[in-house]
Amino acid sequence: MTDVAKAVEAMKAKFDPSAAAGLDLVFGFRIDESKHFSLVVKDKTCELKEGQNPDAQVTLVMDEETLKGIVSGETDGMQAFMGGKLRAEGDMMLAMKLSELFPS
Repeated sequence: MTDVAKAVEAMKAKFDPSAAAGLDLVFGFRIDESKHFSLVVKDKTCELKEGQNPDAQVTLVMDEETLKGIVSGETDGMQAFMGGKLRAEGDMMLAMKLSELFPS
């Protein structure tokens, strides 16, 4: 498992099922422009998949270091976004939902 996959798995471990009640969302992640993952959140469950998912409502684009920092809590996602280290393609409001679904 790559460092990126480990970071995404660590994020998945923080998943709060109660925050996902009734949801049906797909979050895409593009890391270093070549690694693709998706988190499928569906009614209190979360599944990590490798590869691009055409159903992603929002895709978060960042480098590996930013991803690791956000997952570990060393980097604030909003600060990374404001500093240009993280960008969202698609429904940006869904990107904000990640902090509820995956609390620190």
